Order: sequence, then structure tokens, then C-alpha cells
Amino acid sequence: MLLTQTPELVDNSRPTGAHARRVMPREAAVGAPQRFIHDYKTTDFGEKRKFRRLPWFVAGLGIPLICVALILPQTENSLVAVPTAESFAEASLIDTDVTAPAAQDLEQVPSAELAEDLLEQPVPATTLTMTVRPGDSLDRLFRRNDLHLADLAELMQLDVAKKHLRLVKPGDEIEVRHAAGRILQFDKPISLSEALSIKKVDDQFNATVVMRELELRPARTTGTIDSSLFLAAADAGISDRTIMNLAGIFAWDVDFMLDIREGDQFALIYEEIWQDGERMADGDILAAEFINQGESFRAVRYKDASGRVDFYSPNGRSIRKAFIRAPLSFSRISSNFNPNRRHPKLNTIRAHRGVDYAAPTGTPIKAAGDGKIIHRGRKGGYGNTVILQHGGNITTLYAHLSRFGKARHGSRVRQGQVIGYVGATGLATGPHLHYEYRRNGVHMNPRTVKLPDAEPINPDYLADFKKASEILLRQLEDSRTLVAAETSNTTT
Repeated sequence: MLLTQTPELVDNSRPTGAHARRVMPREAAVGAPQRFIHDYKTTDFGEKRKFRRLPWFVAGLGIPLICVALILPQTENSLVAVPTAESFAEASLIDTDVTAPAAQDLEQVPSAELAEDLLEQPVPATTLTMTVRPGDSLDRLFRRNDLHLADLAELMQLDVAKKHLRLVKPGDEIEVRHAAGRILQFDKPISLSEALSIKKVDDQFNATVVMRELELRPARTTGTIDSSLFLAAADAGISDRTIMNLAGIFAWDVDFMLDIREGDQFALIYEEIWQDGERMADGDILAAEFINQGESFRAVRYKDASGRVDFYSPNGRSIRKAFIRAPLSFSRISSNFNPNRRHPKLNTIRAHRGVDYAAPTGTPIKAAGDGKIIHRGRKGGYGNTVILQHGGNITTLYAHLSRFGKARHGSRVRQGQVIGYVGATGLATGPHLHYEYRRNGVHMNPRTVKLPDAEPINPDYLADFKKASEILLRQLEDSRTLVAAETSNTTT
């Protein structure tokens, strides 16, 4: 058989190059069809590929197992025994009568129900007292103490709570019970006798106003004025509010702006307000005596069967007069009643038919007596002015107001009701009140005019008043004796 050598065939279907071009020798018998091999790979490539995959498979499986073995704690309890044929053989020889575990061992293994009960245990409640600082709001208080703002929003939706939580003042103390920031109870004092209480019941908040139990204890004190009425009150251990009430009781008889002298004395029987064993504040004055320049004035508080409360002298006459001497509290008189005064702005002799009380702008002005507003508005050089019509053809005028009170023209006002505020409108050199008192159209000096008395106590209550005031007047007499003794000892 003749063999012919076929020419070397080059596969031109691949890109030419050092690696892409290959010469493939071919041998074929004469007459046999020529074959072209287009695959440049050798026939043993698949076999080599299998052997190359095996190491990678072993490495990919072994490396993670080694890492896990290194990470897991190597303790005796963590080792897992791999069962072998010998172990199975030994297990077959073990007695099938297995002893049940002891009851105490079972108790040490927590059940699923026990685990769920432990998870469902409620968070213990915590009581928190928050004190309001200047500039604080409820939102800021909740954020500062890590309380849920969603609960605050829900509280503000309650009508009762919204009314009393709209404003908070520095010094207010709010007590909160919460569990992990969720509000359970919210308590805020409203006054000495009332408090707002909000409780969470069945996932809902309920707000109520509760009454706070108060205890009233009688107290007694005395004082002597050396330089100031307020300093004497502080030395006697009473508050500014109580001494202001004392001045209000005798405001019809004593001008506390001009008539106070060194050596004047006072005696008080009043109530102290206690709560939970703590003294909270001064209460009402029950009886009082004020000795001004040697003249004694005494007053006793009495509440009749109709509920009316007022102060009366020991014989049952009302301490109140139809008018008070000064419509301002503790101000300075800058210009007295003078018919020949030179006007400070007009520089002419112009009668000053009233009294000027210098006071800061915005100081409240009170009605001198019960009456009706017959003028409320601008009035020439008086500026903003209010005129009241009283009984007995008496009128009072209040001028240079910065603004008016709530009472309108034609409405009736009570003695002591705020009708305006001190200002400097009209012909005024500075903030002050110009006050005039007229009877039958004639100007009179408000500081010296004889004021009409108010109505005395109802005769039906006179006997009961004298019986109730007897003990208080005796205590005042004892206090007066004590003050006199202390004064004599100090003098000697």
C-alpha cells in the first residue's frame, strides 16, 4: 500500500500569531478522504482538566471546615463524637432499660412556656419629678428625660389636660410614673387645693382634677416698724402677700404711702396652709390691729350665712368705706392737691385739682369705689381718661392712662377692680396717675376729704359676729400687751 504524505494544512479560521497559528501534520492512505481537524486542543485535554479540578474541590471544602474548627471553642462539651462501627456495637450490648432522669434535673431545664413568661414580664415603673426651668416647655422636659413624645401628643388631646398644660411656669413640679419612657401616670399641681391627674387605663389616658387635702392652722405674729413696713413683716415671719392684705384692710383709714411712721406697730392672727406636714403658704387674715401714730385700728374677718366675707370693727361697723384713699398700691405722690401750682409743661399758674401718683408704666389702677363708667377715652390734656359716677353725686377721674382695663363704657365696676394702667398720655412729663375726686361737680382733696362709710353688718348677724370675734379680739389684746412689753424692754 502506497502512502502519500499530505501537505501541511494550516487552520486559517483562527487569528494568526505565535499562539494562534498551529501546523497540523496529517497522514492518510491513498484514496482515503482527507480530514481537517479544526480543534487545536490535544485529545488528552479533558483528562488533564479532571485532574486539575480535584485539588480545587478539596481545598474549597477543607478550608472552611478548618476555619470553623478554629473559631469554635475547644471545650470538652463542645466536642461532638463521631459514631463508629465499634460504638454501634457497644451500644447494642447496653441494657435497653434506661433509667429516667431525676425530677431535679428536669427542673433545671427551662421549658418553652417558662422562657416566654420571662420575656413577657413587665418593665418596672419609675417615678420621676421634673422641675420646670426658665424657658422650658413640656416638649423640652420630655426630651430631656427620654419620655415618649407620642404620649405627650396624646395627653394634649384631652380637653381637661389641654386647659391646664397649655402653660407651665418656672418652679412648677411635675411628677411622672413611666416604664421605659412610656407614661403611666402624670400629676401636675394647679393650685394649693387642686391638681391635674392623668392615668393610663386599658391603653387610654384619663384626665381628672383632684382636690388636694389642706390643713389650716392658726398663727399669730406682731411687728414694729423701724424703717419699712416690708422689712418689719419679714422680721415677723410673714410674707409680702400677707402684709399687702393688711394694708388693704386698713386702706380706708391709713395712707400707707404717707402716713407710716417709725414706731408704728401691727398684730396679726392669720391662717397658715399646711399640706402633707409641710407649710405651704400664708392663708387669710382672721383679725388684725394697726397702731398708726398712736391711733389704733382693729378689724375682724366675718363670713355671714349668705357667704359674704368682709372685715368689721369690734362694734360691727364695716372697715370698708365707700371710697379708698389711693387708687394705687404703695406709690409715690409726685404732686399734691394745689390750686396755685405752676404747670410743668405749660409754665403757667394752673390749679392742680387732684393728686398725682408717680408709678412705673403699666401699674394697675383700681376703682376708688363702686360706680359706673361714664367716660372711657381720650380727653384733651388728660390723655386717656376714665371717669366713674358714684352714688351721692360723686365722680372720680383717672387720667394719663397708658391703656384701659376690660370694663367698657356704661358698665358697672366694683371697688378695687382694675380700670386702667399708669401711663404718660396727654400733657404729662412722665408716667403717673392723675386722680380727682368731685362732689356735686366741686373738686375736693382726695387725701383729706371725709369719706362716707360703707354699710354696717346686717343686724341679723350681729349677735353671731360678736360671739365669733370675742376670742380673736382677746388674742389681739394679748398680742398688743406683748408688743408693749417688748417695746418697753427695748427702750430701757
